[in-house]
Amino acid sequence: MGDMRPTLVWLTLLLGLASAGPAQQLSAELRPFDPLDLLELETLNVAKVSPDKQWLLYGREGLDWKNNRRTVDLWLVRTDGSQRRRMTYSGDRRESAISWAKDSGAFLYLATDDKRRMQVFRMRVDGGEAQQITEEAEGVQDYALSPSGDRLAYRTGPSGARILKILDLQREQAQATTASGDRPYVLLFQWHPQGDRILFTSAEEKESLLSERAKKGFNVRLNDEPKSPRNLWIADLRTGMQERLTDYPDLSVYEIKPSPSGRWWAFKARTADRYGTSWDNELYLLDLEKGGVRRLTSNAQDEDAFSFSPDEKHLAFVGPDEGAQYAAEKIHLAPLPDGPIRELGEKWPYDAAFGYWAKGSSKIYFASTVGVNRQIYSMPLDGGEPEALTSGDHLLSLSYDREADALLVRKASPRALDELYFADPDAPADASRWMTLTDFSAQLADRAMGEFETVHWTSTDGQEVEGLLIKPVGYQEGVRYPLIVQVHGGPAGTSTNSFPGRWSTYSHVYAGRGYAVLQPNYRGSSGYGAKFRQQIAGNYFQQGFDDIMTGVDSLIERGLADPDRLGHMGWSAGGHWSNWALTHTDRFKAIASGAGAVNWISMWAQSDMQINREFYFEGKPYENREHYLEVSPIAYIENAKTPTLIFCGTADERVPNPQSRELYVNLKNLGVPVEYIEFPGQGHGLTNARYELVKMEAELAWFAKWIEGKDGWLDWRKLLDTVK
Repeated sequence: MGDMRPTLVWLTLLLGLASAGPAQQLSAELRPFDPLDLLELETLNVAKVSPDKQWLLYGREGLDWKNNRRTVDLWLVRTDGSQRRRMTYSGDRRESAISWAKDSGAFLYLATDDKRRMQVFRMRVDGGEAQQITEEAEGVQDYALSPSGDRLAYRTGPSGARILKILDLQREQAQATTASGDRPYVLLFQWHPQGDRILFTSAEEKESLLSERAKKGFNVRLNDEPKSPRNLWIADLRTGMQERLTDYPDLSVYEIKPSPSGRWWAFKARTADRYGTSWDNELYLLDLEKGGVRRLTSNAQDEDAFSFSPDEKHLAFVGPDEGAQYAAEKIHLAPLPDGPIRELGEKWPYDAAFGYWAKGSSKIYFASTVGVNRQIYSMPLDGGEPEALTSGDHLLSLSYDREADALLVRKASPRALDELYFADPDAPADASRWMTLTDFSAQLADRAMGEFETVHWTSTDGQEVEGLLIKPVGYQEGVRYPLIVQVHGGPAGTSTNSFPGRWSTYSHVYAGRGYAVLQPNYRGSSGYGAKFRQQIAGNYFQQGFDDIMTGVDSLIERGLADPDRLGHMGWSAGGHWSNWALTHTDRFKAIASGAGAVNWISMWAQSDMQINREFYFEGKPYENREHYLEVSPIAYIENAKTPTLIFCGTADERVPNPQSRELYVNLKNLGVPVEYIEFPGQGHGLTNARYELVKMEAELAWFAKWIEGKDGWLDWRKLLDTVK
């Protein structure tokens, strides 16, 4: 059949060069990764610096493979990097939601009690047994210490009827009191900075009826269940009174944040209409001192990461340009009380993830992914453009604790696990002053890993495209290797210089088995400006597919990839592209498609999200039916020849499994070699470690069978023997 793209394919066959196979000579000291090795790596879960800045409390997440459960244990380390020690041995308790006592002598966390109910526990820094603080029959959903640390607020109660309680920690055997009055359903809450009041959101009776319906056996599922508005309330702990702050008949408040003094409160709200979407968020400003609410945005887009300046003169938030889907996420500034909103760094085309305010409120530090890396930047408030403060092949993230005036930098890189560093908030990019706090990468000391290389090539229309090449372990220049193309999801995702430790990529496993891996950041990806990300609207597959295939061609021309041993894999949007490749070229020897769509007309209604499809396909199916069909892989299914492995979760609402079944049945009837694995109860991503292992082992075996010519496929005995 050949390549069905109208482009020239370079098949550079260099005579005299060896063609490498998956088996490589490995150093006796280093071992390649197997999928289970990746799953059993301990990784960073949560982290928080003590108020006196002397300690970091953090969680190490691991896997109890025998019992198929994730575990989290808490560790302490001094912020000078010394005295690292384990504090909890969770088993199946899985500690979460950590916080510090105000004197830094103890910390609190959520864990299950002997009756499997989630409760609040406290443990001293100097050790000893954990003390259980709460004893709630329905368990505790979440909690927060008061600003002075003498009281604990928490939510408890059955789903649909949760209330807010306050516990006085200074009184022995004190009984918790209800702070939310007769409000039937408390969704979220936030202490006032003065500690004498709490703001919370509450819904009306419909929410509590859901709980009663389930309890009495009326637990039918009504699609798009009518929703009650969730309004904002305040509880005065001095008087015991509650007061409604908003009275929206058709809006729900979803997030609230106070200014340092507590006068100003910012909150997000969106329609309570049963057919509304999460994209309909708008940002509001409440003046708690003088009363009144000001609506700040009106663009049917999602604003996020809002933060008041220390001097309370501005509210900053992150959001796209007005009315533009998949536009660059920009930092915006709203002068208080009622100044006009302006965009910072107007000429800068990349996304900004808000970090924290500099002292003096003159600039904002943030992190941004540009290409395959994420660096730290500073954004001036005077109208200037952002300045890059770091460089290198890594992803850097900022976590600032205003109360402790403490900064943590999280660093990800291709051949190391994520680590935390204690940094100076006034000089966040000065790596010479970073103090290493964690040691997760020590687990990799005896592992053989592939080398990452940032690669560039020119697509069919002259556009430069970037991606990552992961070279096989034992790589030799001039030798051709089998190549696996790993296509990221989104499609507005990005392949980046970070450790590939998830079931969706795991490229070090492929490198250890002698494969090269290409991760292309095709048209539609983030990290290259809004135009690059939005460009596939109205032309969803062709440009991105050309970007991917010209990337493959560039590695063949380079003499690295073997054109006769190519594989293609992806999940979500990566699965969409797998399905497009299946029906538009026979150059791949094997394809793996995870949670991919094949029929956009039916997919539009099956999915839990329509608005992004309407952007990419320029309207609804009944408005642009021909185009929806034109970009549906199912329309070209008779072209499919490549052996295909299909995955999907049975509870996937984003790309529901009828899409995968439609592909499977068609391929089966066409006589194309195909296998279809469903993961019971799994949504759009996998969370069950057993299923994650099956996915990786099945994929590896599929490529080994069809690319390497090995006999058999999935070895169930090998999988079963991992559980003793």
